[in-house]
Amino acid sequence: MTPTVIVERVEGADPNLPLPSYESAGAAGADLRADLMGEPPLTLASGARSLVQTGLRVAVPDGWEMQVRPRSGLALKHGITLANAVGTIDADYRGPLGVILLNLGDAPFEVTHGMRIAQAVLAPAPQGIWREGALDTTGRGVHGFGSTGA
Repeated sequence: MTPTVIVERVEGADPNLPLPSYESAGAAGADLRADLMGEPPLTLASGARSLVQTGLRVAVPDGWEMQVRPRSGLALKHGITLANAVGTIDADYRGPLGVILLNLGDAPFEVTHGMRIAQAVLAPAPQGIWREGALDTTGRGVHGFGSTGA
């Protein structure tokens, strides 16, 4: 089943920016673009973070989530990632879609209007049933960080 995400532009958003789109036939993520809504380019200093708006609101289908992930090219070339690693857009959220960019590079980075800044991946998100009880035993047991090797 292919989920349908309904997209609405926020008031004042650039109607000429493309909706999220897959840039290749096998892409898992649809690119999200910066909508600076008439503002000048945003310069992110090294170590700085900023909420960058996409100009969109979305309705993710029930039982799904939209994961917002960094773009690997921006990460490799400029050190640009997301401050919240993978962001989650829940099925019941209807507010503006923003991306928290973080500059881990050693030089300032300029975000321009229409720039592809992140990618959206749709994933099933069932809600589990949480209950208290005794845990079963496993080979790994209580051994945590680094216990399965380097």
